[in-house]
Amino acid sequence: MTSTTVRTGRPFADAHVLDDLGDGRFRARLDDVWAVGPKAFGGLLMVLMAKAGLARLAAGDAPAPDPLAVSADFLRAPDLRPVELEATPLKIGRTVSSVAVRMLQDGRTMLHATVTAGVLPDGEPRWETGAALAAEPATDAVDPGSAEGGARGLAAACELRYPPDALPFLRGETGPPEMSGWVRPRGEDPDVLFALLAGDILPPTVFNLGGSPAWAPTVQLTALLRARPVPGWLRVESRSRTVAGGQFDEDVTVVDAAGRTVCQARQLALAPLPR
Repeated sequence: MTSTTVRTGRPFADAHVLDDLGDGRFRARLDDVWAVGPKAFGGLLMVLMAKAGLARLAAGDAPAPDPLAVSADFLRAPDLRPVELEATPLKIGRTVSSVAVRMLQDGRTMLHATVTAGVLPDGEPRWETGAALAAEPATDAVDPGSAEGGARGLAAACELRYPPDALPFLRGETGPPEMSGWVRPRGEDPDVLFALLAGDILPPTVFNLGGSPAWAPTVQLTALLRARPVPGWLRVESRSRTVAGGQFDEDVTVVDAAGRTVCQARQLALAPLPR
């Protein structure tokens, strides 16, 4: 595994740099900054797919459009090495465009995605359900970065906080398959791509059902981007409706510091639980 030192103080910005190879092809580097064990973090892979698709749709010197939806099939888990991305426009429209993106490593397709792009809405929403969490974590919130030995894994790549009762599996207890917490990037304000990443940032909900926490690989993930986040913490809430046959679903809502929903994500994943 190749370790990469973050030098800018902005681990998220560093992680989604793309080298433009021309003709809709891009190269990105996966390293152990945004990783879950020996594999790249799925939320970052979604960001790379989205960014490649948006870059392909950008016309000349015009800015890239906003991501409205990203739907990805996780076919294989890429190793922590460089990957290539190929983006092919499917439709170029005046309000909504669509592009297909493949992520390849060693000539094999790792992920396949469809990125829907356009312009995110501005102004106040006509209807907003809000969030159960406060806009900022309280002083008793759990900080995984303060654990003995320092921050590790995703807690080193971004700032994470959890309500005191949100992670019963860490206390050897069980509870409903629900999670909640706060997240923000280190050294920069959250943008729409970080909101996309936040849709996959919490531990798998099934960890709270008992058993030994292990890798819960994503099979399919679809995220809707609803607004550009304002500076501050993002509030993330996830829950499962059905856990059966070694599979589980997760519905995730990401709300910014102003109380506006910025990302909604739903995924199907494999449960690391006894069958």
